[in-house]
Amino acid sequence: MNPNMTFFGQMISFAILVWFTMKFIWPPLNAAIEERQKKIAEGLAAAERSQKDLAQAQQSADAALREARVKANEIIEQAHQRANQIVDQAKTDAAVEATRQKAMADAEIVAAQNRAREDLRKQVSVLAVSGAEKLLRREIDANAHKALLDELAAQL
Repeated sequence: MNPNMTFFGQMISFAILVWFTMKFIWPPLNAAIEERQKKIAEGLAAAERSQKDLAQAQQSADAALREARVKANEIIEQAHQRANQIVDQAKTDAAVEATRQKAMADAEIVAAQNRAREDLRKQVSVLAVSGAEKLLRREIDANAHKALLDELAAQL
């Protein structure tokens, strides 16, 4: 065997192997590699988009939280103002009611005084009539009384 021939045969076998590999094995292998690279690139792009979306969602959540805090503070402030208004209104109403009740009490006191005076007048008049009656029973002088009545009639 000639070493040149063997070498030449090996070269031809190798060339056939290279041709067969390039024709039938390399394209599917290259396609699989390219597909894998494409999936990896898409995965990295999706991860980057997800990170951007996450950052944007975080910013939106922070903004919404700030807005909610501001709104809550406004509501609390409005509640405090309304509570103060209610307290002031209650104080005003209480003062008006106190004035009204005081006026009613004063009117009752005046009415009670008038009733007491009237009762005293009645009692004094009853006592005066009773005392006069007792005096008249003791000192009944028809002539003196007739003179007094005549004097009164003359004056009228």
